[in-house]
Amino acid sequence: MNLETGDVILCTVDRIVGTTVFVNIEGNGEGSIVFSEIAPGRIRNIRDYVFPKKKIVCKVLRISADRVDLSFRRVTLKEQKELKERYKEERSLINILRTILKEKAENVLEDISKRGGIQGFLEKIKNNPRELEELMGKQDSKKVFEILKAQKQKRAVIKKEVVLKSMDSDGIKKIKEILGNIEGAEIRYISAGKYSLKREDENIKEADQKLNEIIEVIEKRAKMSNLDFSIVKK
Repeated sequence: MNLETGDVILCTVDRIVGTTVFVNIEGNGEGSIVFSEIAPGRIRNIRDYVFPKKKIVCKVLRISADRVDLSFRRVTLKEQKELKERYKEERSLINILRTILKEKAENVLEDISKRGGIQGFLEKIKNNPRELEELMGKQDSKKVFEILKAQKQKRAVIKKEVVLKSMDSDGIKKIKEILGNIEGAEIRYISAGKYSLKREDENIKEADQKLNEIIEVIEKRAKMSNLDFSIVKK
């Protein structure tokens, strides 16, 4: 993988020297993070955030000939979840291949790397299983594809919270009408105008996108009904 500014990548903390954290970048050597890019404000104990061997998600700030400058604090929660989900899928495929192919697995993984990497390969075989057959033969590819298909059935879950309030006498009725007509998410009352929304989908990115669309609909309808609306930040 060729790194570019703005890329979100997985790293493993190697060591802490002075006010700099050095990390190993998956497949791309070493990178560094100054303390100001670990967290905003004064850091009293850096080990509250990072420590050797901890895996962290970072964003590429700058790339020069001899170093890669990274940021830990600029990575959003959404970006963390998406990258960790991709990493989980990649590790799963690697483990499946090693279990089924045994001594042939490393040669196949090397071939996959030449074809654009594991994540790109995963996307291809979702729509074209024949890519598997080309690499490992019909019998082994069938075993791999069946396992991947079974894992795909495990759906991603996203939860968010919103607040809907009104001082009008019919405020509760308006809120019930709005939430009662929402489709595509499970909605539950928490307390004092606070409601949780849960969405399940094939992957975390799709679930998050759909849930955001549902929240936009709720906000629009709330404004039309003169209700106070807000999203609970976590």
